[in-house]
Amino acid sequence: MQRLKVNLGERSYFINIEAGILERTGEIIKEINSGKQVFLVSNPTVFPLYGEKVTDSLKRAGFNVETAFMPDGERYKNLHEAMKILDKAVEFNLERSSVVAALGGGVVGDLAGFVAAIYQRGVDFVQIPTTLLSQVDSSVGGKVAVNHPQGKNLIGSFHQPRTVIIDPITLNTLEEKEYKNGLGEVVKYGLIYDAEFFNFLEENANAIKNKEPDVVVEIIYRSCAIKSIIVEKDEKEAGIRALLNLGHTFGHALEKLTDYEVYGHGEALVMGTVAAAFLARDKKHIGDAELVRIINLYKKLDIYKPFPLIDPEQVYSAMLNDKKVMKGRLRLVLPNSIGSCLITDEADKIEIINAIKKAQQGI
Repeated sequence: MQRLKVNLGERSYFINIEAGILERTGEIIKEINSGKQVFLVSNPTVFPLYGEKVTDSLKRAGFNVETAFMPDGERYKNLHEAMKILDKAVEFNLERSSVVAALGGGVVGDLAGFVAAIYQRGVDFVQIPTTLLSQVDSSVGGKVAVNHPQGKNLIGSFHQPRTVIIDPITLNTLEEKEYKNGLGEVVKYGLIYDAEFFNFLEENANAIKNKEPDVVVEIIYRSCAIKSIIVEKDEKEAGIRALLNLGHTFGHALEKLTDYEVYGHGEALVMGTVAAAFLARDKKHIGDAELVRIINLYKKLDIYKPFPLIDPEQVYSAMLNDKKVMKGRLRLVLPNSIGSCLITDEADKIEIINAIKKAQQGI
């Protein structure tokens, strides 16, 4: 088993990565919680695949297990569905010593974590991510939230998990589209922090596309390692952690404008990052060669799509509702080399709209 520690003082925790680790879920949770109840939140897609295995492991470890389900899809990550899960928590008489465990992708993890953060002012939370996107990104770092009609993740908190349990075998049942969704976040880590990792992705693109087990474990481990370093330096996004938002302000606008039904988060992230790269090129932070290299990696991984032909004015307006707006100005993350990005609020409306138009045209 590979273990990474996220060092946050009394909120520190381990990320556990191993094929077949779901069989040991109860044992791992027992290490960090002495209570008797586990409230397992999942959805109807994931639970039939892995719910019995996780539940049996929890019961073998001596836990009483209650389950609750939310529908599958980003559009259900809202206060209405959170209240349903909270109703179940009250019905099951969850105590302060109970654990809320999220079995599923990022939507399940975000909503279950939000419930854990607010139920009885906060109970222990465990992430058991089953998609590549959630394994490399949303399960680590403690951001939990639900969406508001005016914007994504506008209602939420920071509530670190007590542990993260990642079983790469779950990716074998993942739809190809969802696997590709996760690759967008994987590339992000190379772009914002680690040029060597970006090189690794370029050199191993075919193995990554084919889900070769050793390479998959490596990209999960290295993505989590990079995110852990950033979170340790800036737990609540007062500085460097904002780099993790590369492509997100553009991407969240696309998700919102299409009612979270057309593009997966990873797809929107890729398109948003391409727009950010065009803007960075126009502002002389990167050159043509770096812009082409970014787009070519997306193409090698078969995850590149031109920015959709939505009115750029609409996209810009949607971006202004993003939570990363400060004092009325958009704070954007832009590449300034492979492996390094900057945070800026110096891009004006015309520059942003021109970048969107160029991303729509592609290269």
